[in-house]
Amino acid sequence: MSYTANDLDKLKSFYQQQLLRDTLPFWFPRSVDTEHGGFLLMRDADGSLIDDDKAVWIQGRATWLLSTLYNSVDKNSKWIDHARQGYDFLNRYCFDESDGRMFFHVTRDGKPIRKRRYFFSETFYVIASAAYATATGDADAARRAREVFGDCIAYARGEKKLPPKFTDTRPSKGIGVPMIMMNTAQQLRETIGDDRCDPLIMNCIDEIERYFVKDDIRCVMEQVAPDGSIIDHIDGRTLNPGHAIEAAWFILMEAKHRKDQRLTRLGCRILDYMWERGWDREHGGIFYFRDVYGKPVQEYWQDMKFWWPHNEAIVATLLAYLMTGDQKYAEWHKTVHEYSYSHFHDKVHGEWFGYLHRDGTVAQSAKGNLFKGPFHLPRQELYCWKMLEQHLAK
Repeated sequence: MSYTANDLDKLKSFYQQQLLRDTLPFWFPRSVDTEHGGFLLMRDADGSLIDDDKAVWIQGRATWLLSTLYNSVDKNSKWIDHARQGYDFLNRYCFDESDGRMFFHVTRDGKPIRKRRYFFSETFYVIASAAYATATGDADAARRAREVFGDCIAYARGEKKLPPKFTDTRPSKGIGVPMIMMNTAQQLRETIGDDRCDPLIMNCIDEIERYFVKDDIRCVMEQVAPDGSIIDHIDGRTLNPGHAIEAAWFILMEAKHRKDQRLTRLGCRILDYMWERGWDREHGGIFYFRDVYGKPVQEYWQDMKFWWPHNEAIVATLLAYLMTGDQKYAEWHKTVHEYSYSHFHDKVHGEWFGYLHRDGTVAQSAKGNLFKGPFHLPRQELYCWKMLEQHLAK
């Protein structure tokens, strides 16, 4: 199949309307915490609050979303007022003064509960602060974004040490760090700019291609040994198709930015490999985990369908189609789009359920928790809307 111009125009309108009339109204304004600042995002299907704790990285994601909407959709004063609540909360409560690191989980009024052994709270702080600085002209927000970006680079390079999760018995490295650093740099470049972004992005892409992409077995590994070899143990063999598909569209975005056909081919290879590995041919949807050799996977949720891999696949397949014209990607996009909006979307209360059983039935009703909030879905709908708008305007 292929998409006609009329098909693409209908898709553009669909994503626009879903974002503005369905997804965003589920979250805002009810999630804005006018008493303590930040956002109350842990919500059930009908939007009722199930917990008033706050995940720091999702506070950053929500702040990024609202600021980005203000920058790219409409100078809506409510959006930037809400974003200010998130930005101020992050600065007031979410940094540990003893070591400069950010917390992962805090109480409603900002008391720290725990940190994680990674720096993803920091990366989302960077993109939130940079987008907020662009929206408001706040020079201090821009300064803070660049400062924390420097910390993230130091963490990624091992110049600043984080508490180890494992011993040195079986060293490994994961695709998550080059992925998140690539996209953090892309976001920073798009908003306030930074001379470190371009070389860092290309280094991240090189690392992913050199160590994680396995063309001989048509696969992208989630973690590898330091030399890039496959670690033949359960954790080392475990694949996360949705994560690699997200990396694919980050690389495709860079290919588009640089007009680089080699990067386009790389992004498409990653998408091809992990669609083949991840798509459930019996029930539809994207498996959460697979084993590189087809062996059993340890995690019990390995065959569930989580919301966010489907958001990433919708973006990746549409972008691949618009960039290459390959009808295969139009077919895959239609397949994952129709599956997702017929299974995850809550037609009564809006937004998406987060977790389905393998057969596509809803596993639990929460729309927000420490890991799900207003990010993957609204980002997907915003990016698809804007990609199509740009494509149709040519």
